Amino acid sequence: MTTPDLTFNIEAAEPMRFAASPHIAFKLSVTNDSRRTIHSVVLKCQVQLDVSRRHYSADEQEHLTDLFGEPPRWGETLHSMLWTNVSTMISSFDESIVVDLQVPCTFDFNVATTKYFGAIAEGEIPVALYFSGTVFYEDENASLQAAPVSWEKEASYRMPIRVWREMMDAYYPNTAWLCLGRDVFERLCAFKVQHGIPTFDQALLEVMKSKGIGQ
Repeated sequence: MTTPDLTFNIEAAEPMRFAASPHIAFKLSVTNDSRRTIHSVVLKCQVQLDVSRRHYSADEQEHLTDLFGEPPRWGETLHSMLWTNVSTMISSFDESIVVDLQVPCTFDFNVATTKYFGAIAEGEIPVALYFSGTVFYEDENASLQAAPVSWEKEASYRMPIRVWREMMDAYYPNTAWLCLGRDVFERLCAFKVQHGIPTFDQALLEVMKSKGIGQ
């Protein structure tokens, strides 16, 4: 008995506008290369950034030094980066189906992928997706069977950086998010209160001004 052979392809990517937190929805096309009816698929996906598969401008190289070191060393340090692991349930279909693979994002610049996205000025991000999981299907007797999704299944997509920027602008308009240690935050808060400064933005600007930074 032949088990179903699924093929995966990313058709597009777009920000999820009304989610509880920032997500990018990858339009995942799943094709059934057998004549078996697919009952459902429990799909797992590892999402990686193939950072070595694009060219970087001088400004981008400067901003990426924190991640990869000086550009002359990039032959050794520029490797694929794990973005995240996600899973989804795919409902019944016969020949093909398109589903949203929802990938969560963060604006925390302590996270390497956020630093990477924030450093890219324009162009596309090479994304690689590696699949596993379980496919449930009907055999010739209409009995439910289960088979693993082959570890060899993968898909690639060049995501425009504007997708990430549009998503962050939707959730954090004109804002960047920075995680501080609690002791640092408490000191900044005390400085803000002591000097009667109304916002943390202005408090940071006052500290920078006192140090002659950004003038």
